[in-house]
Amino acid sequence: MDSIDKKILDELQKDAKLTNQELATKVSLSPAPCLRRVRALEQQGIIQGYHASVDQEKCGLSINAFVLIKMVRPTESIMKAFEDHINRVEEVVECFLMTGAHDYMLHVVSPSLKEYEKFVRRELNMFESIASIESSFAFGQVKRLTRIPIPR
Repeated sequence: MDSIDKKILDELQKDAKLTNQELATKVSLSPAPCLRRVRALEQQGIIQGYHASVDQEKCGLSINAFVLIKMVRPTESIMKAFEDHINRVEEVVECFLMTGAHDYMLHVVSPSLKEYEKFVRRELNMFESIASIESSFAFGQVKRLTRIPIPR
């Protein structure tokens, strides 16, 4: 990836609705080479998709829970079963495999505490391989980036 590719990524993260002409102008390329570079970044899996940033609260999802999961014994088969399940659960918007005292950290969105309780009972308590579940709730959001900083 060269500096022009990095500029393309930075601009598309700022506004994925840019036309190819607008993007080309911003990165100082003509449209055809700019489009080739974007397509190459897509084919390489660097650009994985284009998304709309949605206001979570206006969609009725006011609860952000951060859930630490400790497995009884994190074997490969247990972890795969858990990860396969979590990947199918819409309320889990992020899942990280962790080092340290816990095996996973989930970011779960929910419309209410009552619905979050139902989620825990329905989606997490079913796993006998889970030793502990610790939930923390966000009071508010201080920072949210929809883009990652591309190293120059």
